[in-house]
Amino acid sequence: MEYTVITQKDFELILQNESIEADSLAKLLIKKLEDKGMKVAVAESCTGGLISKLLTDEAGVSEVYDCGVCSYANHIKEKVLGVKDKTLKDFGAVSPQTACEMAQGVRLLANADVGVSTTGVAGPTGGTPEKPVGTVFIGISTKDETRVIKADFTAKKNNRDKNRQLSAYLAIYCVIASI
Repeated sequence: MEYTVITQKDFELILQNESIEADSLAKLLIKKLEDKGMKVAVAESCTGGLISKLLTDEAGVSEVYDCGVCSYANHIKEKVLGVKDKTLKDFGAVSPQTACEMAQGVRLLANADVGVSTTGVAGPTGGTPEKPVGTVFIGISTKDETRVIKADFTAKKNNRDKNRQLSAYLAIYCVIASI
């Protein structure tokens, strides 16, 4: 499956070039969704509800957000989000395929215009040579397409909280850029 790779340095440059403060991303997304009359739904694994928290910290979010699923366990990814058992067995929970199915699943579950998902290795343990700590896949699903972004936050030795925070901010940014 094809996907775009964004490193931490890339993401920092994007925000700098667009004059965006990371902590304003949720507010920007809510405004854009309101302007377009759209709704977003969120499926989170490695970010553990952080995207939902960032969104629901903002006033007016109820107009654009109905559903967030924290699907840390694979059986929840399957039962609630519709991720296929075969996908999890063949590719693992941390994969572009799983991110894709999570985003599609939460969008359909909530009947939202866009679904966003995160699945990855926040650390400090759990990394492998193929998927080191700081590897995160973000799925973005609309009725027209589903795409995946690989966040590569492995170059800098971030701690768990930093990896989760960066992943949540990047996921929100990717939704903004997709709608």
